[in-house]
Amino acid sequence: MYNRSVQASILIVEDEEKLAQAIALYLRNAGFSVEIALDGQTALEAFARHQPDLIVLDLMLPKVDGWEVCHRIRKESDVPIIMLTARVGEPARVQGLELGADDYLEKPFSLRELVARIHAVLRRAGKKSQTVIRAGDLQIDIERREVFVHGEKVELTVSEFALLSFMAQHPGRVFTRLQLLDAMRGSTTETLERAVDSHIKNLRKKIERDPQEPEYIQTVYGVGYRFRDLKL
Repeated sequence: MYNRSVQASILIVEDEEKLAQAIALYLRNAGFSVEIALDGQTALEAFARHQPDLIVLDLMLPKVDGWEVCHRIRKESDVPIIMLTARVGEPARVQGLELGADDYLEKPFSLRELVARIHAVLRRAGKKSQTVIRAGDLQIDIERREVFVHGEKVELTVSEFALLSFMAQHPGRVFTRLQLLDAMRGSTTETLERAVDSHIKNLRKKIERDPQEPEYIQTVYGVGYRFRDLKL
């Protein structure tokens, strides 16, 4: 049986697509559900459609700027908002907070710090940001970065945990080695696709009852790997 605790949803509003994708990947690896909007108008539509638990909002946006997006959302919702901007100085920070932002982060920023800010803001808002994934005898605590098999803690490397948590959050989905390598880049500088095979082999030794007949991490020949959806 596959079970997931309540997963906080994040709307990233950022017009620099590469940055938005990098933030999204890091947040997904941290256990969040993520949607991206590349302009203010799309952000307002996405907010109305999905009602996220938190918004990461850049200020300098096309179509509708971040100030106006924040203003409109605050008219109808108290959803937590963390503002991102390249603008520095106290006046901009104060203006953002006066519009109703819950926190403020200046570019460039650390993705690790952003995750810490998100957790803090969600705690203050009374939202659940922790995700625990259970599949059979395997338990993965995303926030605590801990893995248990048959109730016993298993020690994983940073890269192994990044791979396992990423795949486990998308059960049944097949990933290429390149996609899995991208998922690891928040925690490693490895660049060779064959490094994924090595990490998968080590993971199976640590979490599988029989690494030769894996229950969790399955090989899809000619494509890559998937985390078995035990609901099927």
